[in-house]
Amino acid sequence: MFKIVFVPNTWSTPTVILSVLGALGMLALAAATQAVMIPGIFAAALFLVLGIYLAAPRRSDSTKTASNLEESAPPGIPDAAKVLLNSLDEPIIIFDVAGKVLIANSSSRALVGSDSERKHISAVLRYPEILEGAARVLAGGDAETIFFSVVVPVERHYRARITPIESDGPGLLMLQLSDLTSTRRAEELRADFIANASHELRTPLAAVSGFVDTLLGHAKDDAAARQRFLEIMSVETTRMRRLIDDLLSLSQIELNEHNPPMGKVDLVMIVRGAAAALAPLADIDNVNLEIADSDPLWAIGDRDELIQVFQNLIHNAIKYGGESRKVHLGFGTSPGAGRNVSDRVFASVHDEGEGIPREAIPRLTERFYRVDVKRSRARGGTGLGLAIVKHILNRHNGKLQIESVLGEGSTFTVALPAAMTILNEAEEVAIPEIPRAT
Repeated sequence: MFKIVFVPNTWSTPTVILSVLGALGMLALAAATQAVMIPGIFAAALFLVLGIYLAAPRRSDSTKTASNLEESAPPGIPDAAKVLLNSLDEPIIIFDVAGKVLIANSSSRALVGSDSERKHISAVLRYPEILEGAARVLAGGDAETIFFSVVVPVERHYRARITPIESDGPGLLMLQLSDLTSTRRAEELRADFIANASHELRTPLAAVSGFVDTLLGHAKDDAAARQRFLEIMSVETTRMRRLIDDLLSLSQIELNEHNPPMGKVDLVMIVRGAAAALAPLADIDNVNLEIADSDPLWAIGDRDELIQVFQNLIHNAIKYGGESRKVHLGFGTSPGAGRNVSDRVFASVHDEGEGIPREAIPRLTERFYRVDVKRSRARGGTGLGLAIVKHILNRHNGKLQIESVLGEGSTFTVALPAAMTILNEAEEVAIPEIPRAT
């Protein structure tokens, strides 16, 4: 029940007028005849009292509502606890029995956003496993551990621990999230590595083993056969070493794929550096590497990984573009496709080879996929080059576009998010100009 509170100087206009009219009526009646004086005094007094009563302001409805909210609100989180929670590396969310988020620490904002507090838990974490687990704990169950995955933008795996918090007021729940992505990826990569390595290494190992048996047998005194077999064994062991190096490189890239790079690099200098490293191979096949003129194009990325991307693409263009032909390297920019999409910078590698069948293009980035297995192995390919390119670009939030026309050649275009600012001159890395093939 709310008390009436009289506050001076807050009289409303209509009630003031009523009160004044009542007072004037009483003065007028003082000069009137006795016949009308008694009823008139009674009526004027009634007007005066009614005006005073209505003029006295009461506590507003908004004040009542605020008071009720304060009385029914769940116990607040102390400031010291908020500071402690925000200092933790693991995402932690605390919500009440009604599902309203009371606090989401800074580590959880990548998952739930920066404005999650005061919202319902189902609006910020749309995972049925967590909501069902929270309902069971609120119903009196024990703390629960739940595993769930986030598919986009990059697949991540989490463990959620839902624990009740004892308090004097309404019950609270604490949701603690642990990122298991690195652990899960390590397990998957270990299994993939064993399967892929055993498959790809079986053929060269069998060849080397066969040649060793032959050299130990009837060909041990045959100098010509021994020389020929040793050369083949050298080629096969080199292939195995290259395959193992690529598998290890791919495993390391996949392990860090969920951690986007934060550096800024000049894409033009990256491409020139990759081309300079492959110039000796281009000279062997008399391939001319033509690089278009371009101003610096700044992208967000890891310099070493992007050099590997363009070395793989340019190396493929040299190997499959044909001898005594050209490989064209170009650059450009494109605006973002939407309000929240950043501008892009891109570089393209175009060869003048035989081209790639249309049906083979979607599979080019698969591990160990080769359009022409015999030719690829003869040229020293492992079938992992474009798979490495794909996973590096996934980490960079980049795109690989492949276009090919049979008989005319293929174009591989790499697009990367443009950097908003450029490096200082002191941070630039000088990469030598590529020597031109004659």
